[in-house]
Amino acid sequence: MSETSKESGSALQKAILMLEVLFESDQPMGLADISTKLDLPRQTVHRVVRQLEDLDLIHRDFARDHFSVGARMVHLGFAALRSAFRWAPMHAVLKRLVDEIGETCNIGVLERDEVIYIDRVECDWPLRLQLSAGSRVPVHATAIGKLLLAHLPSRARKRLIHAAPLRQLTGSTITGPDQLEAELKKVRRQGYATDDSENVAGLIGMAVPIHDDDGRVVAGLALHAPDARMSIAQAEEHLPTLRAVAATLQNHIRELQSGERSSTLDAADVATLTAE
Repeated sequence: MSETSKESGSALQKAILMLEVLFESDQPMGLADISTKLDLPRQTVHRVVRQLEDLDLIHRDFARDHFSVGARMVHLGFAALRSAFRWAPMHAVLKRLVDEIGETCNIGVLERDEVIYIDRVECDWPLRLQLSAGSRVPVHATAIGKLLLAHLPSRARKRLIHAAPLRQLTGSTITGPDQLEAELKKVRRQGYATDDSENVAGLIGMAVPIHDDDGRVVAGLALHAPDARMSIAQAEEHLPTLRAVAATLQNHIRELQSGERSSTLDAADVATLTAE
């Protein structure tokens, strides 16, 4: 950031720069770290950080006086993704996939220690698990959850694994942090994740990654089926189709990233950030 930019940049511009820095970091950052990274005076960083914290856009770790992305910013990010999926022809892509495979498919993203479905299309079979977009499922016991966990930065992944409640949901659920880490290593190596009755007894799942334009895994595409209709081995036969559809969805995300971005901050919040 140039001297001219530092002098003329608005508080809102500085706030956005700080949020970008926190998004890119795989661990909480202190005021000095943010100040150095952005080449901004520490007093300026402190003032803007206080405003962001008041808006719940960043979260303070009081034990270490470090900051990370806050709950409201996480919700805004997911709202932006959900909005993009709603307005883009994502649902049609997902519906065609379900028509081809004949089983339920969904798209999910990671939120804290859960997966939230941002789109889902149910199959026509009478025997199915009925969930909707917005439903949440455990991160450690689902194919899509393990996939997204596996692609987190190492420190963030280990923190989440040791903090999340690894509840025993079925006889097949992985509940030990070391065993889960070994499973996630396998997921990274093979490029997809499976769920063999780990969340719901008798239900299998398989998930492949959806990347953004920078190659980061931002979501997962998964199929689900009763094991009476489809085994894990049979699900793996659909990997080429799932990966092709994931690439199509990635193109939509690329279009989103290159287009205009919107914020759901209300007028009072904007006034707070822009006040000098």
